[in-house]
Amino acid sequence: MNKFIYKPDAATVSTKYGRVRGYYYNGNYIFKGIPYAKAKRFRAPVEPDPWDGVRNATNYGFVSPLLHYEKPETELLIPHQYWIEDEDCQNLNIWTPDLNPDELKPVFVWIHGGGFSDGSSIEAPFYEGSSLTKTADCVVVSINHRLNIFGYLDLSDFGSEYYNSGNSGMMDIIASLKWIKENIENFGGDKNCVTICGQSGGGGKVTALLQMPAADGLYQRAIIMSGEVALHDAEITQSSKQCVETMMEYLGISDVHVLDTISRHVLIEAYNHVAPGLAAKGLSIGCMPTRNKEFTGNPLRTGWRKESLVPLIMGSVLGEFSCFSSQGIDRSKISEEEGKNIICDRLGKGDAEKIIKAFKEAYPYRNPVDILFTDWLFRKPTTEHAKLRAKTGGKVYTYMFEVDFPVDGGKTPWHSSDISFVMHKTDTVPSQDSDKNATIADRISKHLAAFMRTGDPNFGETPEWMPVSADSEPTMIIGDTFRVARDFDREFIRLSEEFADRLGNGAIVHSFSSK
Repeated sequence: MNKFIYKPDAATVSTKYGRVRGYYYNGNYIFKGIPYAKAKRFRAPVEPDPWDGVRNATNYGFVSPLLHYEKPETELLIPHQYWIEDEDCQNLNIWTPDLNPDELKPVFVWIHGGGFSDGSSIEAPFYEGSSLTKTADCVVVSINHRLNIFGYLDLSDFGSEYYNSGNSGMMDIIASLKWIKENIENFGGDKNCVTICGQSGGGGKVTALLQMPAADGLYQRAIIMSGEVALHDAEITQSSKQCVETMMEYLGISDVHVLDTISRHVLIEAYNHVAPGLAAKGLSIGCMPTRNKEFTGNPLRTGWRKESLVPLIMGSVLGEFSCFSSQGIDRSKISEEEGKNIICDRLGKGDAEKIIKAFKEAYPYRNPVDILFTDWLFRKPTTEHAKLRAKTGGKVYTYMFEVDFPVDGGKTPWHSSDISFVMHKTDTVPSQDSDKNATIADRISKHLAAFMRTGDPNFGETPEWMPVSADSEPTMIIGDTFRVARDFDREFIRLSEEFADRLGNGAIVHSFSSK
């Protein structure tokens, strides 16, 4: 078949709402910007309007409006790209290697990160699904949904019509899963073999979906990547009434319904003006899921829902946010003894010896200086959630991604650095583009393919990856080699949290939790 095909009926598919026309490129049929729902501001999504004829599906749809734009400072590590914003952002993208409804493939649904306030389905070049379809033999779907105040501002105190406004973004995601259930077979996907996967805020959204009854039956597997901390302290259990009233006061209005219709730019400006002061007082400012009958809350507080105990993979990366700053240290020039001395200078000899011993038991081949660049903020809640889920009766597998990269003399893997491996797109990140990393990505794809099909990630070429039990956590450690270690870092994580301020991680924790 030709590498690129775009002609009538070459990639035209029927959906419940009308026909869509995509294109064929390099082994995939590609469809972009398909509407899966529509919604009024602060209201639940409803089905999209049907259309006559054939709808063009060759361009990405709108992405959710953002509240602010940070200065690009990590583009070498995490490339970003931006798109046109609009509240009418309930759309999805599909990559599929085959449109044959008689040979259905597993469906991999990608939920983007950025907390519950930022990001989009096309924010990073490695979100694109064209490689994973081939290496894991699946259909890939990515989705856009409402974020920040458009998706997570609780106005329920102002009337029943706003009952679940604090979870509008999550309800969008559920609407996309319903669309997939109803339509994906026409794109070659198996509606009864759906894996939901998200990283960081996307992982937090996967956790939230597992705690939402309306999502039951819409997925059969789940993957949470560096995401448990995104929900660890993220659910809103107090009213956002004061935030809304303060916004109205700033705008000079007395009728809450005016917020339904004013310009989104005016709404954003009002929120950005009042939110910092309210947050400083410990008051709710929204932008996170709201616990109610639709969302039962953080599992660490309310327990895992037994109805959502599908097979689950969850994990984190070695460095996460701890390694974004090199702290002026060139790891390639630090000897083992110098590494020990650096830790001693931070902690004193006694505490340094304790944490170095625990670190070496977990990572015997690493220089002690890597203690400064190893995360505990994500790793700890991941372990806690996994063991709680195992106690509840769920099958859960955990991993640690520890592939180093040639940045500033060598850098431990940073937050988001594993996504390009999962999506098999390491060639989109300069510091990750190597034959070695492509081989690691191949193995990860095989684990994904097995997990999507069976709920068990084992495929026979790596050590046996066992599920977590109530009292033991076997972890797949993904590096230049793959190994499984049981409860390997429990003491190191405990000491890392205890010594966080002196190690320099305390400021990192404060910075992350304040976002």
